[in-house]
Amino acid sequence: MAEITLKADTGRTLGTRPSKRLRAEGKVPAVVYGQGSEPVSVSVDWKPLREALTTDAGLNALIDLDIEGETQLCIVKDLQRHAIRQTVLHIDFLAISRDQEITVDVPIILTGEAEAVEREDGMVDHLLFTLSVNAKPADIPNELTVDISALEIGDSIRVGDVALPSGVTTDVDPEEAVAIASITRAAIEEEPAEGEEGEEGAEGGEGESEGSGDGESGGEEG
Repeated sequence: MAEITLKADTGRTLGTRPSKRLRAEGKVPAVVYGQGSEPVSVSVDWKPLREALTTDAGLNALIDLDIEGETQLCIVKDLQRHAIRQTVLHIDFLAISRDQEITVDVPIILTGEAEAVEREDGMVDHLLFTLSVNAKPADIPNELTVDISALEIGDSIRVGDVALPSGVTTDVDPEEAVAIASITRAAIEEEPAEGEEGEEGAEGGEGESEGSGDGESGGEEG
């Protein structure tokens, strides 16, 4: 995984107003945690930060944070966005070591076409979109791909079926479903509908018979 260098300025003034001023200047307030050190308040330029977070690695991008001339390897621990404008308001960086495993969420991408499922008007439900994995920074995959082309109605792909790269493990239950192939509600409703037509016709005939019988009994009573 490629690493991106990002300069971080220290000594920023804490508080809502100073943070607003920073954002107006094109900077994002941030805090660096981890590695047994006290949290450090910094600010980073938004443009290079955006470029770092829009690579294939996404939020798992490895960032060499330049803090007062010293480089610290980091990943984004938390990112706060404005509820409406979606602009980044604040970032928490986690300082990490190249030799220690960390736990991150990696996207799960479904590939292929489940032709057997499509022929039966079914669908593949994607249930687990990210998988929490453990790996050293250099071994973190950008994504995990799962081929669904062999699925048939009733089949499922579970966490235990996901191929993990060398050096990557997960603590998630191997039985947790990633994707399930099932028949659609429309197809389920369509099948009984065909059978019900015959049943409704039969019920209708019985109703008419009962009606005529009532008429006959009514005539006898008269």
